[in-house]
Amino acid sequence: MDDTAKLIIEQLQQDGRRSYGAIGASVGLSEAAVRQRVQRLTQAGVMQIVAVTDPMQVGLFRQAMLGLKITGALEPVAETLATMDEIDYVVMCSGRFDLLCEVVCTDDAHLLDTVSRHIRSIEAVREVETMVYLKLHKQSYQWGTR
Repeated sequence: MDDTAKLIIEQLQQDGRRSYGAIGASVGLSEAAVRQRVQRLTQAGVMQIVAVTDPMQVGLFRQAMLGLKITGALEPVAETLATMDEIDYVVMCSGRFDLLCEVVCTDDAHLLDTVSRHIRSIEAVREVETMVYLKLHKQSYQWGTR
């Protein structure tokens, strides 16, 4: 990825609706060239252009990070978790937990159902620690490209 691609990504991180023409003027390319580069970056999986919502504004009032300890292979459990609508983040990690996943639910009853009936029912799940979010202090999707 060259410096121009990084500049394009930075422009879109600031405003995902910024026009290709405005981006082109900023990075020294034509609108068509920016359109082609954005298409290549998205097709290659380097980036996605999405709408990010505030869960509370769309009726999802309970968020939690779950720390899971797994018996056996991690990948099958991670794949199963990734299919659940309530889970928006799954990562294999080292340390105290084998997997971390973020759960977004409508309320405490929905969280309890998700953890008890769906996650704990996965045979390889040995332990689940639920860390309920009390207040979201920072959420950013503007990781550096340099």
